[in-house]
Amino acid sequence: MVLRNIDYSYIRKNLRPFIRDKNFRFMSLHRMGAFDDMPDKEYLEKLWHAVMGYPLDLEHPVTFNEKIQWLKLYDRNPLYHTLVDKVAVKDWVADKIGEEYIIPTLGVWDDPDDIDFDTLPNQFVLKCNHNSGKGMCICKDKNQLDLDKVKSDLREGLKQNYFLPYREWAYKDVKPRIIAEKYISSGDDLEDYKIFNANGMPYLIEVDFDRFIDHKRNLYSTDWEFIEAECNYRNDKNHIIDKPKCLKEMLDLAAKLSEGIPQVRTDFYVIDDIIMFGELTFYHEAGFASFNPKELDEKMGGRISI
Repeated sequence: MVLRNIDYSYIRKNLRPFIRDKNFRFMSLHRMGAFDDMPDKEYLEKLWHAVMGYPLDLEHPVTFNEKIQWLKLYDRNPLYHTLVDKVAVKDWVADKIGEEYIIPTLGVWDDPDDIDFDTLPNQFVLKCNHNSGKGMCICKDKNQLDLDKVKSDLREGLKQNYFLPYREWAYKDVKPRIIAEKYISSGDDLEDYKIFNANGMPYLIEVDFDRFIDHKRNLYSTDWEFIEAECNYRNDKNHIIDKPKCLKEMLDLAAKLSEGIPQVRTDFYVIDDIIMFGELTFYHEAGFASFNPKELDEKMGGRISI
């Protein structure tokens, strides 16, 4: 057993549940990399039981979360490695729906020391191509940038193995790189439209907002009817999000990008009614989404054919 990051203070602080509660102990050790060598199926079954409190049914999966675990293990299309790579996916998406939906790339590097910040504009976004968030830099004023910290954060991001903690297979063996993109936000509250699709059929829209203040998430039908439900983050029905003028176009794009894929989330931004592609996500919340009401988990699962 090799631990990636032993947090002795955490163990001492939680010594009693660590000793007495096997689920708590598994969750603690999994975060430290104790089970990195465990076969994927065994690992996901143990992790599921620790998180959810009941056995994972891979023979007859019903809910959205159960089917995401099944897809991690058995839907292993090698194309997915390209589709989760924030660098490589751009060419694929441009071929599918058009170059006009792609956020311009300003540069790609293997090492933070290779970045020539002098050539970058005053505003830009730096992020790793293989993970979600770790190492990201949203630069609104280059003159205020702490370059040493930016490079340090990117190094940490590049070292992250995004596959191992939740066995999200699509991310396995994606070569870590750094990508710089054009800064597209016109304000601090950039709404992120995430469309859930099953085999080319959009069926649910999630809109994330206030992500860097107090992350909230509203759910809508494809007809833009507010759904009184929550997934991991609280909703705010008083936060009025007008139906996008380009909603039909966005749904058409989502259908094209998800064609032939059992389940994928297609993410977009809308800036002044112009749609920009964000990313493709195969394993929403790694298949451990917290739904309220819980019936939504089963309802969404019914959309996925495996």
